[in-house]
Amino acid sequence: MKTRKVARVVRGVPAVDGAGVKLTRVLSRNTVEDFDPFLMLDSFDSTNPPDYLRGFPMHPHRGIETITYLVEGKLAHQDNLGNQGMITPGASQWMTAGNGILHQEMPQESEHFLGLQLWLNLPAAEKMTEPKYFDIRPEDRGLVEESCASVRVISGSYEGVEGAKPHHIQATLLDVNLKAGQSIEIPVKEDETVFVFSILGETMVGGEIFEEKTALLLEDGNLVEVSAMPGHTARFILASAPALHEPVAWGGPIVMNTREELQHAFDELQAGTFIK
Repeated sequence: MKTRKVARVVRGVPAVDGAGVKLTRVLSRNTVEDFDPFLMLDSFDSTNPPDYLRGFPMHPHRGIETITYLVEGKLAHQDNLGNQGMITPGASQWMTAGNGILHQEMPQESEHFLGLQLWLNLPAAEKMTEPKYFDIRPEDRGLVEESCASVRVISGSYEGVEGAKPHHIQATLLDVNLKAGQSIEIPVKEDETVFVFSILGETMVGGEIFEEKTALLLEDGNLVEVSAMPGHTARFILASAPALHEPVAWGGPIVMNTREELQHAFDELQAGTFIK
């Protein structure tokens, strides 16, 4: 087994998006090539409702999948297909925007709003697929309790325990709650892009300490080792997926392969023909 070392460190920075939601932006345009097929990662962490209650009113997406995962808090969502629901603690919504969808996401007031949204690129041949999504409820996820940590399997598998099966890119997402001073070793596929995101608490990887809200892109290998500091727990997301190695043309909420495709999408928005 070869333990992966840290190849790139990306620290989250404060940002404002939607109708005025304060968040931490971690992955964005300048990380696209290295983190392929992962595009954007926003982290939410607030005990002050005015930071997030204005939410993300109705807006379009095309060419990607968005994965919204909450550790704490609630988020109401609805879209132009007539779907609506509530994301609750431990739940996730995996939405395939495909050829075009309009949706909104509105956080609800809570003691602690904690979670993330991750954008996953779609292959060129599947960018214009039919929009769809599925809600991953806490009871739908796999859960592995170990002496060092609790591992929630959002998608993919861990230690033979299965999570949700994505419709397109077979990404693995694990939510790992690591006990104070403990370490965990997680097997990963050697040929995939793998990163660790510290959502709460400092983590130690390769003998180096990293602050929370940091994404660590990992080098080649088939094993990931993460440790929590003595006296402190650590919670992190491990994400793994095969890279696409395709050109990316990104404009706001739409991600295509060429500037022409991107312009066509915005022309359709203007003309009212975006939704198929």
